[in-house]
Amino acid sequence: MGLITVSGLGKAYKTYPTRLSRLAEWLLPMRGPRHALKWVLRDVSFQVAPGEAVGLIGINGAGKSTLLKLITGTTQPTTGGVAMHGSVAALLELGMGFHPDFTGRQNAYMAGQLLGMTADQITVLMPQIEAFADIGEYMDQPVRVYSSGMQMRVAFSVATARRPDILIVDEALSVGDAYFQHKSFDRIRQFRKEGTTLLLVSHDKQAIQSVCDRAILLDGGRLAREGRPEEIMDYYNAMIAERENDTVRQQEAAGGKVQTVSGTGEATVADIALLDETGERVEVVDVGSAVTLEIRVRAHAPIPRMVLGYMIKDRLGQPMYGTNTHLKELPLDDVRAGEDVVYRFAFPMNLGPGTYSVATAIVSTETHLVNNYEWRDLALVFTVMNMRRPHFEGSAWLDPAVEIQRT
Repeated sequence: MGLITVSGLGKAYKTYPTRLSRLAEWLLPMRGPRHALKWVLRDVSFQVAPGEAVGLIGINGAGKSTLLKLITGTTQPTTGGVAMHGSVAALLELGMGFHPDFTGRQNAYMAGQLLGMTADQITVLMPQIEAFADIGEYMDQPVRVYSSGMQMRVAFSVATARRPDILIVDEALSVGDAYFQHKSFDRIRQFRKEGTTLLLVSHDKQAIQSVCDRAILLDGGRLAREGRPEEIMDYYNAMIAERENDTVRQQEAAGGKVQTVSGTGEATVADIALLDETGERVEVVDVGSAVTLEIRVRAHAPIPRMVLGYMIKDRLGQPMYGTNTHLKELPLDDVRAGEDVVYRFAFPMNLGPGTYSVATAIVSTETHLVNNYEWRDLALVFTVMNMRRPHFEGSAWLDPAVEIQRT
């Protein structure tokens, strides 16, 4: 079984004020160092248990790729160390190790041998590799004529030709087409069922939340936060929106879930409720019944333009539906300080049975990246039950009219 243990890991690079300083340090070592250390990763410690899937997230430059290189041994650490138990397959930089003048097949042999397979083993696996990569006659063409997506197809097919104990995947999968991404994640899920330990780097919220048991947030080369994927992704998204304002905060909500709130506070959600057809507040809703989402917003300062949006998510944090008053062409102009605004969104609850949450956002445009007055996850939690309809599977009530013709 695969186990990854990262202990006090750090990586620093030497920086010199001039090229002569580098030469002087080399020629005159007794006079002391002439460089400064630039730390790109510092004091990172965590463990990935056998069979666990962990997502690694962070903005560009946070140290994710450096961390993966240290874990896989392609870069040596300045401090700390990494211990891994089990066979490892890593898909890091796209096409890393591929020779542009060799064919896809020749590169597959080289990549497979780097992963510890023999030439005979690769020959046996080659039909499977070709079938999964699905690039046809290009398999025997030089890699220099490949698109980035084709390189990723071959690299992923080779790396996953045998189920490894540990699978490490960087953001390379993001360059593939939608069809191959689905194939790739299906294979990753199958490996997970069979006990493979997974370390996945991605900016894709759905990928992290649907595949991973836990998420780790890197920020500025340090481990900033770790926890359940939904909690960490909510914090990450809020952190991006509030990079300069430092207004992100988290608190434990009912049921033990962690609620993320961010924003300047110039407007806030004062009340939110789900109402049934009679106007009564409800927490349990029947599939397909008519409901109204009522949100009362209070302005604490003058707001030139105010937009309210909401997102309904399932229990894993996957978005079910979202909209806002900008998209509905109903923004409000010149909202006064102290003014209350009540929004009512009426719709049929065509969701499948399960527990759902509502996230709210008070902004000035269609995005929270311009003026984020308040963004609140887990603003409301409700349950959908199937009380009157025939049994069905899935997260949406899409009852069809069925026509059958026999001849």
